Amino acid sequence: MDTLTALASAAFGSTVYLTAYSTVKWLNQMNPKAKAIGLIVTGIVLCAIIGIIAIASKSVVVGFIVGAVLTPPVHRMLQRRRHVAGS
Repeated sequence: MDTLTALASAAFGSTVYLTAYSTVKWLNQMNPKAKAIGLIVTGIVLCAIIGIIAIASKSVVVGFIVGAVLTPPVHRMLQRRRHVAGS
């Protein structure tokens, strides 16, 4: 497994997670029809990205999974830290 490829894929997985998170957070403020259409489009895009990654090499898949799994807890920790600092 190429380490650099896995690290780049982990960064990409993290970016995809944060982009999807921000998109869904933004869509939650929309009216129900726009929200539903936006969620469907977001889901289709995520499925396409995951499908493309699944076709790629093993190191890319492992890196993407590692990035996507590690990002949510780190993101929550950073949000709590920012919230505490702002209080």
